[in-house]
Amino acid sequence: MKNTSKTAIVTGASRGIGKDIALRLAADGFAVAIGYAGNQAQADAVAAEIQDNGGTAITIKGNVANVDDVSKLFSSAEKAFGRLDVVVSNAGIMNFAPIKTDNVEKLDQMLTTNVRGMFLVLAKAAEILGDGGRIVALSTSVIAKATPGYGPYIASKSAVEGLVHVLANELRGRNITVNAVAPGPVATELFFNGKTEEQIAMLAKMSPMERLGTPLDVANAVSFLVGKDGGWVNSQVVRVNGGFA
Repeated sequence: MKNTSKTAIVTGASRGIGKDIALRLAADGFAVAIGYAGNQAQADAVAAEIQDNGGTAITIKGNVANVDDVSKLFSSAEKAFGRLDVVVSNAGIMNFAPIKTDNVEKLDQMLTTNVRGMFLVLAKAAEILGDGGRIVALSTSVIAKATPGYGPYIASKSAVEGLVHVLANELRGRNITVNAVAPGPVATELFFNGKTEEQIAMLAKMSPMERLGTPLDVANAVSFLVGKDGGWVNSQVVRVNGGFA
């Protein structure tokens, strides 16, 4: 697999938005390392789809909040591809949790995955990537809405955006961009879970485009940021939401 022209790691890429990011980057010519936490069958299916379309992909299991697992993710990708050019830190969790004492465990879960996990992936990307490298983190447009019940999730993703801005400055002089993509409501299994048809319809109408986003909408924005035309975009949060917020 070595000597590929462009390579990328995408965490949380076995399903949803991460899957479409991996597929889009593969279509752009990247060899893709598909990071996943638990469902090997789903990850293998994404890799097989990439390979069936003439691309190159591997799967690497690991918990982004675990230091050793993140190190293994990067070393395995480097060993397979011979280089790393792009890191997309997409892995995250979302739980509905009003700001109440009873929800402190949900808060801890989201901070562990969404903040600690993001910190470790960004830190390792900063350590490994060379000249021209690109880093993209996934945030959320829910931040701007301050929606009741999303306090812990919004807190975790606000931290992500803060990390992005700081890391962009810490990488001064290295020609590595660091940006975030913040989707609005996106039609994924995670989004539909637990919602009624009425709730889904209401959320779709909140955008002036009057539809839910698709994982491909988000993947297209990531493709731009890591592609040849995105090199002058740095320390930005791109809100891919159809005008939701």
